[in-house]
Amino acid sequence: MNNSIIYALDFDGVICDSAVETAITGWKAASQIWGDMPNAVPQEMIARFRVIRPIIETGYEAILAMRLMYLEESIESIYSDYGNKINDLLKDSQITVDDLKALFGETRDIWIANDLADWINMNPLFDGVAEKLRQLGEQHWYVVTTKQERFVKQILKANAINLADQQIFGLDRNMSKIEVLKGLLKAHPNTSLVFVEDRLPTLLNVLKNDELASVGLIFALWGYNTAEDKALAAKQYFTSCYLDNFLEQ
Repeated sequence: MNNSIIYALDFDGVICDSAVETAITGWKAASQIWGDMPNAVPQEMIARFRVIRPIIETGYEAILAMRLMYLEESIESIYSDYGNKINDLLKDSQITVDDLKALFGETRDIWIANDLADWINMNPLFDGVAEKLRQLGEQHWYVVTTKQERFVKQILKANAINLADQQIFGLDRNMSKIEVLKGLLKAHPNTSLVFVEDRLPTLLNVLKNDELASVGLIFALWGYNTAEDKALAAKQYFTSCYLDNFLEQ
């Protein structure tokens, strides 16, 4: 292990395979907004959600994605016009992004309060990641995520992984990943900062920022990305990495 490296790790799609839990929470929340949706999510909707998961940046969007699929929008149509479709849904329903974020978090909180073990089961870590994080040691990694911090803490704790609260940068801080990375660079001037992320648009944004030119970038091929993402990533100036390769670093 190289102690001169600090890792900034995305959570969903890098540490945690949360797609099933996100789908179920999204559906449960959507059914509270739109009364025509049944409370229980159909299994086929979970499978379809996994296919569109790569275009979702923040968890609350799962509410909108599940509504679109319930309205029988095809996966292809959601992919081709995602931004407009979710904006139209917001407008038609007269709900705000802040409303959705709050509802998404509250829906998770209720699930956790009612059945923590079930919720944790739906948020498995990718194989080998827990051991990797323990080997790194608490001082050598951060979580940089759009997930609310309390849920990250719950999942890490359930997997016996220790990380200080101040090393988890989540949705609660209202900071972009770009801003977080800039702060981490300043906090660790004599180390190599490596950012591991499974969303290609996020990495491309980092590439555009001259202040982050020294940050090492790893595209997590084991996460929520498409074949097209993988092909585009291969042409970029960063490392595309399979899980086995990352665990060996």
